[in-house]
Amino acid sequence: MVFDRQTLVIPDNTQFDQKKIVTTGDVIIGDRCLVQFGIQTDGRIFVGEHAIIDGDLEATGDIRIDIFTRIRGNAESKGHVYLGEKVSIDGKLSVTGDLDVGDSVDIKEGFNAKGWINIRSPIPMVIYIFIYLTQLLKMGKSEEIERILVEMEEHQEGTIPISEIFLFIPNNAILGVQKTKTEGDIRIGKKSKIIGNINGKGSILINDDTELHGSLRVNGEIYLGKNITVQGSITSDTTIRIDEHSCIHGDLTAKKIFLSKTVKTQGTLFAQQGTTFIEPTDFQSEETLRRFEEDMELLKTIDEALE
Repeated sequence: MVFDRQTLVIPDNTQFDQKKIVTTGDVIIGDRCLVQFGIQTDGRIFVGEHAIIDGDLEATGDIRIDIFTRIRGNAESKGHVYLGEKVSIDGKLSVTGDLDVGDSVDIKEGFNAKGWINIRSPIPMVIYIFIYLTQLLKMGKSEEIERILVEMEEHQEGTIPISEIFLFIPNNAILGVQKTKTEGDIRIGKKSKIIGNINGKGSILINDDTELHGSLRVNGEIYLGKNITVQGSITSDTTIRIDEHSCIHGDLTAKKIFLSKTVKTQGTLFAQQGTTFIEPTDFQSEETLRRFEEDMELLKTIDEALE
């Protein structure tokens, strides 16, 4: 899947309920995010710094949580778990594999780990590297410092590939029961059920056979595929395009609105530059997808995703 670091990606067959999100593949949650759901996946879960998760984390694979993040529920992994410094888990931690924790980690209801337990030193390796480089700098060996930095970059360890199917929440985003908010584009897969009002500054693409229990409000284009149900209003500062057999239980507001003749609406259409009813073949779906994907970057690793 192609996307940039600002795009909120929800994969095919993802199901929201009032308490958790059930999905497949890896889940990547960026820095300073607020997720008002628990997460359940058959892949791995990666959480950035200073994030808040209002629910349980359940993963078949590993769970990795960065510094100062809070989990307001339980965490369970059938793989390994890695917790950064100052991570807080309000519930219980269950680990089938190894547990690796940093300094001042708080697990309020205790933990159960069947593998090895490693408690890292509160002084990270980067401090030792910094001291060493400082001494080299005092000795005037700038060329040696440059060589070391280049080698560290070329031989960087810990790079983790992302699975082909994944859920990605960019930095500073909110994913909530009442409101989902992000600064970039939004892409939602097929046969999914999404709960919450969605607000974005970019464009949104919702693929076929998906239900949204909430409203849509974005600055960019809105494209809805076939058999989409939206239990709310839809607002775009530019264009709304809705494909066959979709049903909208609310108003549509945009500069231009393009509708298939089989679309059902239970609200009012507000289009400054008019509404056009077109045949399904006129939607040019491939061109729409291409415009969503052009100039976007293929993220291959977790490191890149959480930058």
